[in-house]
Amino acid sequence: MKTKAAVLFDAGKPFEILELDLDGPGPGEVLIKYTAAGLCHSDLHLIDGDLGPRFPIIGGHEGAGIIEEVGPGVTKVQPGDHVVCSFIPNCGTCRYCATGRSNLCDLGATILDGHLPDGTFRFHSGGRDFGAMCMLGTFSERATISQHSVVKVDEWLPLETAVLVGCGVPTGWASANYAGGVRAGDTTVIYGIGGIGINAVQGAAHAGAKNVIVVDPIEFKRESALKVGATHAFASAAEAAEKIAELTWGQMADQAIITVGTVDEQVVSEAFDAVGKGGVVVVTGLANPEKLTVHVSGGVLTLFEKTIKGTLFGSANPQYDIVKMLRLYDAGKLKLDELVTTKYTLDQVNEGYQDLRDGKNVRGVIVHAQ
Repeated sequence: MKTKAAVLFDAGKPFEILELDLDGPGPGEVLIKYTAAGLCHSDLHLIDGDLGPRFPIIGGHEGAGIIEEVGPGVTKVQPGDHVVCSFIPNCGTCRYCATGRSNLCDLGATILDGHLPDGTFRFHSGGRDFGAMCMLGTFSERATISQHSVVKVDEWLPLETAVLVGCGVPTGWASANYAGGVRAGDTTVIYGIGGIGINAVQGAAHAGAKNVIVVDPIEFKRESALKVGATHAFASAAEAAEKIAELTWGQMADQAIITVGTVDEQVVSEAFDAVGKGGVVVVTGLANPEKLTVHVSGGVLTLFEKTIKGTLFGSANPQYDIVKMLRLYDAGKLKLDELVTTKYTLDQVNEGYQDLRDGKNVRGVIVHAQ
């Protein structure tokens, strides 16, 4: 069959809209018709060269849609099911899945190569194989993906909203609750209020943090954070540090969560200085893996028993936490509709990412033509 998709051919270039050939599902695979796709900052890392995928690659790793066809051996879903995609496939049986760390599933090792778990591709054109970001390629009208990449959700939930819980919402929420271990009465500071950071705000507030302090240079994003649970908002880390010292009588923050678009040495150092004794710095944001971005005092690390930890997907469990986020939303305890700043068509994908760069969006969503 044919499908329209947004493709990257190299770093530094915009997405190109093409019509591609799409193979149907093989064993353990499903054909999905995407309803919506989230514009997440991680795809910008492909454009900016911070992450090196196999090109050409179809963008998009946040997706929601309806299953149209299933291949042999598929047991998780059936045609007509509504699903949200997990950007990390989870097999359920590897060492990490079996020990409750499915966010580290071995199947996720090749998500930037764009092929399915068996090493083959489903998108083609002119005799050339096209990869799919995180084995999903949600910037396509349809895709053939692994059953390990889908999570069945309740049919009454709007998929254009549910799409947000495929990456940004649980990553941010769990960065506070799971990786950061926020507890009632804590002081938590969050650096960078994008699609992940704003949900770290919601997660910290949900956990009962007394002070939820955000740092972002863009006023619109600071205002957005205050609407979903932040107690204080500052344009700079220096301003935030002064207030943290005041609010905690000099004890400083319990957690610092780094969710900026591109992590650098400066923000890590600022976060490290913002936490007090026994404090935790959670590095959720990405940077070029070849760049060394953590440079802190080993003496302070030891004497103050501080912790710096990385987290993928906030250390959440895709199969459990994607459903959990939607149940919280359905119960009115998690804001999702309010996060969507602008909706775009697939043809407007480059416009959407420019808006993201310009700080105009907290979350942008592509709504596919039906």
